[in-house]
Amino acid sequence: METTSSSKPESLPAARSGVQPEPFDVLIIGAGAAGLMCAIEAGKRGLKVLVLDHAKKPAEKIRISGGGRCNFTNIHAAPENYISQNPRFCVSALRRYRPQDFINLVDRYQIKWHEKTLGQLFCDNSSQDIIGMLFRECERAGVAIITSSEIDEISHKDELFRLTTSRGPYACRKLVVACGGPSIPKMGASNFGYRIARQFGLKVIEPRPGLVPLTFSGPLKEKLAALSGVSQEVEVRFGKVKFREALLFTHRGLSGPAILQISSYWREGEPLRLNLLPDHDLFALLKDAKEATPKQELITVLTDHLPRRLAQFIVEETGVDGRLADLSHKKLQAVAAMVNDWQVLPNGTEGYRTAEVTVGGVDTDELSSKTFEAKKVPGLYFIGEVVDVTGHLGGYNFQWAWASGHACGQLI
Repeated sequence: METTSSSKPESLPAARSGVQPEPFDVLIIGAGAAGLMCAIEAGKRGLKVLVLDHAKKPAEKIRISGGGRCNFTNIHAAPENYISQNPRFCVSALRRYRPQDFINLVDRYQIKWHEKTLGQLFCDNSSQDIIGMLFRECERAGVAIITSSEIDEISHKDELFRLTTSRGPYACRKLVVACGGPSIPKMGASNFGYRIARQFGLKVIEPRPGLVPLTFSGPLKEKLAALSGVSQEVEVRFGKVKFREALLFTHRGLSGPAILQISSYWREGEPLRLNLLPDHDLFALLKDAKEATPKQELITVLTDHLPRRLAQFIVEETGVDGRLADLSHKKLQAVAAMVNDWQVLPNGTEGYRTAEVTVGGVDTDELSSKTFEAKKVPGLYFIGEVVDVTGHLGGYNFQWAWASGHACGQLI
């Protein structure tokens, strides 16, 4: 048995003898960011806590995050950085556990970190520093962690939850579901948390991939594939939502931070609007260039502001080319419209395979925003990504995991 805890495997209630196990005060399903934070806080309060995870190694999403350096929070985290059917649900937890609170914990362990763009904080060394810190905190709090544990059945009777697992049966007074959503299935992610919610009569907001590249089909896919590897800072809009970050062309379509951000809002069948040159009114720029240097080629002006392959793509798509002197204002407007307001219609996303998060989840109307306890089922809690709260790219989802886990662990 693999275990990382202050308790040895022999000290855990073993069901192999057929003896009914002594109930834990708290049992947490999922040894990820939210689950470990909840376990730490509950353990600090003297509660007997067990964390079960089906993977061989816990905290794998933490390990791979941020290119292996863990984008562990964002100093700007606020309710407006989260998507939910109830935008106010996240307010209480985020106010009670702020980015600085987690930074203080990181600093206590003398983990070196740095800030990248837009308030994103990363480890200087490795995400393993954060994992080690969390395990050490669990150890200090007396938390037991068991990995490679598949859960076959959960029942609730006489104020006790009973779990049948591949490691034997366990019982607990409080059950916390912190097993995330189905994004990145190769890391063992699944919809297990939703199945638990539905088993106990809780509503689930239809989940979908978030922070995920967008794909295209047909002739446009082929044209975009020719631009694979080209990057450009853009402003992307869907409805009233907009982001300004880098866009990356891929063999399948569009990616990069700007696209990942908007993907959490985008709905299939709806177009996106891209401003490939957000600092310039291209029509005004082209008119000025036509007056100043009329013999200059259009492609030359475009390549002064855009990557050459992208500029060539725009010329081919609009069918406008040649010397500025020979191009009417109407033609220049057509080029400017594609650059400053290019409408594209993705045919889908790359799906959960590459999605960093899941949008949707357990309906927040079913939960207390203070404790995360299910209103219909006393003693049952849902935290982290499994809940219908999804953060923007850049450390926001980790901050939600810390905040929701902390709130639940302190009040469970």
